Amino acid sequence: MKAFLQKNTNYFIFFAILLLLISLKIINPPFIKSVSYLSFDLYQKVFAKKKDSDVVIIDIDEKSLGKFGQFPWNRTVFAKILDQLNTSDPKAIGFDIFFTEKDKQSPEEIIKSYGLIPSDVAELQNLKSPDDLFAEKLKESKSIIAVLGSNVPSHTNYDRKAKARFLSKGGDPFEFTYSYPFSIGSLEVLENNVKGLGSISFLDQLDGIIRSLPLIVQLNKKLYPTIGLEMVRVGEKQKNIYVELNEVGINRISARPHKIDSDPNGIIWIKYKKSQKKQYISASDVYEGNFDKSFFQNKYVLIGASAQGLFDLVKTPLGITIPGVEVHANVIENILDKSYLVRNPNTYIFELLFSIIVALVTFILSQKIKPRYSLSIFFGNILAIIIIGFSVYKFKSQLVDISYPLFIVTVTFLTGLYFRFIEENKLALENLQKEAKLLKERELAAGVQKSLFPDISKFENFIFARNVPARDVSGDYFDVVRSTPEEYFFTLADVSGKGIKAGMYMAKASSIFRTLTNLKYPIEKVVFGVNNELVEAKFKGMFVTAVFGKLNIKTGEMVFINAGHESILTFDQNKNYEYIKSEMPPIGIVKYFSESMVKSNTINMKDKTFVVYTDGVTEGYLQNGEELGSEGVQNIINNISEVTPKAIVESIEKKLNWGAEKLRDDITCMAINLKNTELIKKKPLKKHIENNWLFIKIRIILRLLLWKKL
Repeated sequence: MKAFLQKNTNYFIFFAILLLLISLKIINPPFIKSVSYLSFDLYQKVFAKKKDSDVVIIDIDEKSLGKFGQFPWNRTVFAKILDQLNTSDPKAIGFDIFFTEKDKQSPEEIIKSYGLIPSDVAELQNLKSPDDLFAEKLKESKSIIAVLGSNVPSHTNYDRKAKARFLSKGGDPFEFTYSYPFSIGSLEVLENNVKGLGSISFLDQLDGIIRSLPLIVQLNKKLYPTIGLEMVRVGEKQKNIYVELNEVGINRISARPHKIDSDPNGIIWIKYKKSQKKQYISASDVYEGNFDKSFFQNKYVLIGASAQGLFDLVKTPLGITIPGVEVHANVIENILDKSYLVRNPNTYIFELLFSIIVALVTFILSQKIKPRYSLSIFFGNILAIIIIGFSVYKFKSQLVDISYPLFIVTVTFLTGLYFRFIEENKLALENLQKEAKLLKERELAAGVQKSLFPDISKFENFIFARNVPARDVSGDYFDVVRSTPEEYFFTLADVSGKGIKAGMYMAKASSIFRTLTNLKYPIEKVVFGVNNELVEAKFKGMFVTAVFGKLNIKTGEMVFINAGHESILTFDQNKNYEYIKSEMPPIGIVKYFSESMVKSNTINMKDKTFVVYTDGVTEGYLQNGEELGSEGVQNIINNISEVTPKAIVESIEKKLNWGAEKLRDDITCMAINLKNTELIKKKPLKKHIENNWLFIKIRIILRLLLWKKL
């Protein structure tokens, strides 16, 4: 039994993971729902299209606000809009607007606002208020006004009643519909004169996207239809809405002749079409009568706001934001052409069973066949899930969740790969041993590379430099060559790229520089030769930014060349800082045809300090996570009590090399100051190490060629 358990441990772990994933799907917490919504939204984005509509939207837009002023407007504006609409005989007119307070321009409100004495304005009191005029026009129209579910009472609330009469069969819809203890609506005088009251309540979504809404809701223990359903009822001249129920809940809602299949709570999933400007008309144009009567004839008319300042904008699965009134327009269209989306319990059961089957197939095959073939099985299952989901949506208008099955299959596949990885651990261990051997070789390479850097300890009174590699092998380099008792050649360079290849390139550049300076060539000729030799070396895509110089410590004259490198920092005894920018491109890119292509500069170093560094200094990280920058270098120098080349370089290194696990880049810095040109006497090095540069170069090249082969 023990042997059996050990042999099949992988399968037991897999079944435990699968059981957990299926349980999460059954519980369906909000974060799992959000995964499902990914596929539901994707369907609509892929298949959304423009189509003609029987719904027209009168838009309270920026143009209308410019004409009538700040919202809310005088009710006589809406009264005239209704007058204009009634000439076109629309099917129904719905207001996605609340009229919760009396019009501010009514006689009663004017008397109250200005503190007038009623006896002095008797004639004003006899005028008909805008609310009364608007109520008369509502009564003459097939009008519907919005109501909204609320968890708190409204100060203008009254015991309102729905205009639609509900007839149910097979159960009690009150047991299954979403309920709000209170409702918010318009003035009683207005609601009493309309043909319908429709809910504009949306269900809260974590991401704020409106994907579905309840066709019927309870407001203060009374059933109300959504405004879209109410408009269809009024447009079809029906008094009743029929609700059919089964043992699960609500099954179908009808406003003859339209029948809508809903979920057990009376919810439908909205199928959105692409927005069309031609579906909108400005409220100001309707007010002025600037429209064709056929535009509204036998159409469902919604009046709502798209103006930014009115904040009636919602997000949709199409990934766009639209006015809330357009959501209700889509609902009406869905009811009329039965294009709404369906998400029923049978689909949910199918998703669970299908996910289990595909997960089993994926895992078992991942354990039985080679990984490269199991990968094709995995992608085949992914493709099958996607095809099934999109096909059912396209031809059945049903929402099949493909996001969570894809997630389950992916987890299953990765679990299978993990177990295969464990089984093939021997091969991985062998690779680790090879890596350890290679690491050892890299460490040896670093040691060999260090021998390339010169010993400048005897010059440190006036020339000091240091290199701190970020990795095993550095791509930075510096060198100092004493050609005569008074003259010194120096360079500081940064090779593009990192690693062994950069180290090889740096080794070649350094050997060329030292060879040419030993011949006592002018610095321009040295740079000319180094550049052309590097171009011939054919290190594809690599180049060197560098500063080259020749210094006479007796006269203080320095001739230097900045080839594409960081700006050179100089300052005097009063610490007045100047930066000398590069006037040449990096070397190793283009072949020079004459020494005149090399541009040099001359500076007198008496009473000046010369500092050059690679970008690993200015871009290096401080302990607070910020980059040092050129200003940071100046701050370091300002804080040094006695400014010497060694103090400058060591202070910069200490600031950047503060103990991080890995440096961002190599740190290389050189400083020159002729305040003290005395040489430091030290014991001579072993002869074969100090003088035999040829031996060092041959050893480095052989070692680097070995690394390249590996």
